[in-house]
Parts: sequence; structure tokens; C-alpha cells
Amino acid sequence: MAASMRSGLAGLAVMAGLALASAGAFAQELATGQVSGLPVPRYVSLKSDRVNLREGPSKEHRTSWVFQRAGLPVEVTAEFETWRRVRDADGTEGWVLHSLLSGRRTVLVAPWSKVKGETFALRESASDNATILASLEPGVIANVHSCPGGGWCNVTVNKINGYLRQDRLWGVYPNEKLN
Repeated sequence: MAASMRSGLAGLAVMAGLALASAGAFAQELATGQVSGLPVPRYVSLKSDRVNLREGPSKEHRTSWVFQRAGLPVEVTAEFETWRRVRDADGTEGWVLHSLLSGRRTVLVAPWSKVKGETFALRESASDNATILASLEPGVIANVHSCPGGGWCNVTVNKINGYLRQDRLWGVYPNEKLN
């Protein structure tokens, strides 16, 4: 009886170990903020035309930058109480009060482009052959409605709704699907 009890306990230990390993892998897949329960990292946008970026998660920390563009997409990379660590398209990082952030998804059109006069086609449908509705300069902010897959996102810029290639946008992850 002692031998069968030991083998039963050993079996339970193996099963418990597998369960913990599975839970760890699952937790890594679905990394969530300890405060909000939302995915981290994730993209959000700024609610206000004036948002202080601080060196640490409190008002006592020095303001290192002031964002002056409502709707600007930023990436949340960490959470601490009512503060969110964010990164902008240039890689600048700091802490922002969560109340100054919106879950509304916006994107920047090719903010990395340094080619003078370069523009990006906003198309009528998700195809390189579709009619061009507008030519957008780098740094334009667009509202994202969906990224259904296939490398395109449906966006609106100045009341013009169309499609942009996903790899030309900062504010959505590669191959991210949004509905």
C-alpha cells in the first residue's frame, strides 16, 4: 500500500508540475497589467493636448517632456497604481497619469520616414490596386477602425475613410487583428 501511495503522490507531483508549467506559459502569452488587467504592452492614445511625461510614477518626479497632440498613439509598457509607463514613436519613455490616456486606437503614418516629399496612399479598399483617396504625409494621425488581417487597416483621416498598409503604421502591432 505504501508503494502505491508513493507512486500516486509521484503522479500527482508530475501533474502539478505540468499544470504550473502550462499556467506559466499561458501567463506569458497573455501578459496583463497588474493594475488594469489589460494587455501590456498595448497601444492607447492621449486624451489631451497637454500631457506631462514624467521620469517616475508620481507628480513629484520631474517632467521630462510635454506631449502637445491629443490623439497621439503611445504604447503602454508598464503599470504602477494610477500611472502608466509609455513609449512614443520616437522611443521616448516616461510615466503618464492613466486618466490622460484613452483606449481609442489611433496610429501615426510612417513616423520613421525621412524621405522629403514621401507620401502614403489611403485607398478605397484593402488592395494596392484600389483607388487612392488621399496621399498622407509621415506623422499624420489616423483613427483605426479595424485591421482585419491581410496586412491592411481601415482608418479615418479628416473624415476620409479608407485603407492603409499595416506595415506603414505605428500604433498597431505587426499582424495584429482589430475588429
